[in-house]
Parts: sequence; C-alpha cells; structure tokens
Amino acid sequence: MSLSAMLLVGGKSSRMGVDKATLVLGGEPLWQRQLRILRDLCPESLWISAQLVPPWCPADFQVVLDQPPSRGPLSGVTAGLRCLQTSHLLVLAIDLPRIRPDHLFKLCQLTGPGCGVIPRNGDRLEPLCAIYPRAALALSEECLRGRGASLQEFGRKLQLCSQAKFYDLAPKEKRMYLNMNTPADIPSDVLGPDWE
Repeated sequence: MSLSAMLLVGGKSSRMGVDKATLVLGGEPLWQRQLRILRDLCPESLWISAQLVPPWCPADFQVVLDQPPSRGPLSGVTAGLRCLQTSHLLVLAIDLPRIRPDHLFKLCQLTGPGCGVIPRNGDRLEPLCAIYPRAALALSEECLRGRGASLQEFGRKLQLCSQAKFYDLAPKEKRMYLNMNTPADIPSDVLGPDWE
C-alpha cells in the first residue's frame, strides 16, 4: 500500500462560532495537532482539503480545493481521490481531536489492494477518519452527481462493491471519535496537557 493523507477542513464551523482549526487544545492549535498526527504516518503526500485556502495554512502545504458547488465532506474526499497518485487516501477531519497515530496505523494495516477501511461505531460509519482506495473515485463522483451526497451512503456502497471493509470499533476506541461541533462539545479532558 502507498498512502496519501488529507486533513478535511472544509466546514464553515458556524455552530462552533469560530474556525475549529484554530481552537487551541492542549496548548496547540487543532490544525497543527492534526497535521502532526498525519505526518507521523509518513505519507507520500500530505494535503489540506478545503473550500478556500485557510488563512492559517502553512505556506509549504498543498491545498486541495472542492470543485464548486461544494456538497460537504464528500466533495473534499472526491477532490482528494482525483489528485491521488498513491494506492490509498487516508482522510481525517479537523474536528476529531482524540484520534491517535497508533489508531491510524492500525487502520492502515487493515487495508488491502483496491480496498480501504471505514470504522463503524454501532450502526454509524465514521467516514471522516477512514482510508479510501484510488478505485473509489468513480463511485464518489457518481454519488456527488446524485441527489444526496451522504458519506454514510457512499461508505455503504463502497463496502457492497468490495472497495472498503468496515472495522467495528472496540469500546475503548469509540471515545477517539468525539466530534466537536459546538463549544459544548469540547470536553474538559481535551483542554489540558494530557488531552490525547
């Protein structure tokens, strides 16, 4: 497997009230923390996915822009797959602050030729921290052209055509998938130095 990694930051953060990427948690801006986690995987390429180039974006980073009109995270995943030169694309959302490098390594080990992996949390998929094969591009573009652009639907279709398998999260792994959408979603345990 050859790997590219992409940080998804395309949301407007309207419910949070500020750009989630700039939240300082554990003494580090969230965008910096997530890029550090992805760098630990030593991907061949590391990108930022957004609708517009973020003001905090490091000058040496390639930004993969959604093709307008953006239809949410699936637009970002599709844009990344269009740029892909490696066999697989790992995507990580900006607002999953508890994801750890060892967990991402584990997901990488579960992939296979032409097959990615999507964590499953009960009956819900976690497609914003998942690995997609290059072959998923055709299906992602088809889903974007359809009426809905649901990543849940996209993930289930990938599984049906054997382009992804589901990984059922263990109870202790589920806490890593805390998603922060509003200030109330920021738990106190991620504000201190031991927040990881």
